[in-house]
Amino acid sequence: MNLRLVKASYDNKTLVCDMMEEWYASGEHIVPWAITKTDCHDYDRFLAGLELEEEKEGKVPDSTFFCLDADRNIMVGAVNIRHRLNDRLLLDGGHIGDGVRPSERGKGVATAMIGLALEECRKLGIRRVLMVCDKDNIASARSIIKNGGVLENEVVVDGETVQRYWISVS
Repeated sequence: MNLRLVKASYDNKTLVCDMMEEWYASGEHIVPWAITKTDCHDYDRFLAGLELEEEKEGKVPDSTFFCLDADRNIMVGAVNIRHRLNDRLLLDGGHIGDGVRPSERGKGVATAMIGLALEECRKLGIRRVLMVCDKDNIASARSIIKNGGVLENEVVVDGETVQRYWISVS
């Protein structure tokens, strides 16, 4: 697996849309939320909606990356990195939201992708990264822990138990 984080562009539109189509067809909740703000079929709008450069309507600046498996030339997932935390993100959003396309799960993609996202956090000057996951999402917790995540606590948000992990980035 030769994974790297890339920004969505017109050069990789087909790869991004292929991944999104698989997710849409699955009918499941897509994470990170940033890649679902607009439909990829309106690609100009999709690209424009991926990142926020300054705080707006309670949302913090963020960066969105897609995870390219360069060996197979497919997008295998996506990460959204929030540059800072507000009260809501501190409770249950964290710095990094990540998701792996349905057909690529169970292959170590999430663990590798989080590692790449932590490198991006380091570049942004984020030295202590919060990641969260639903308590019943054992695979996600495992990927976070493999990247140095230390469980701080569990909180109940909207009736769901959420685990909060901190990762030190050097």
